[in-house]
Amino acid sequence: MSDRTFVNPRQPQTLYISQILLYITAVGAVLFRSVGEGWVEALPLRYLVVFLMTVGAGAGAYGIANARRWGYLLGIAAAIAPFIIRLEIIRRLDIVEMLRWNPIGLLFDVAIIAALLHPESRAYQKQWFE
Repeated sequence: MSDRTFVNPRQPQTLYISQILLYITAVGAVLFRSVGEGWVEALPLRYLVVFLMTVGAGAGAYGIANARRWGYLLGIAAAIAPFIIRLEIIRRLDIVEMLRWNPIGLLFDVAIIAALLHPESRAYQKQWFE
């Protein structure tokens, strides 16, 4: 029997919530194509970017649930990537135009980043992740 898990509620609340939010992001991207809705059209290779962000979110959540340092780092990268792309769109256009494109996604991005970079999450992963 494998000791691998998809969600680990024994971790601190901030890491547990980040796992769930990363999975919601990945599943939402697959089901509703919500990652990159609207704002990613400006990017070259947009389908590759959306695919990498989707796989990164799911794999990062799985890695975090199984106490892997690569999962934590991948989760941070998957959470920061859409946020950086949104900031670039704000720079190119304006904030009102960007907020028209999925403001709930922006809230998810900020929540995931905050949960992963919370001092409790960082201290736990430094001590317990392999």
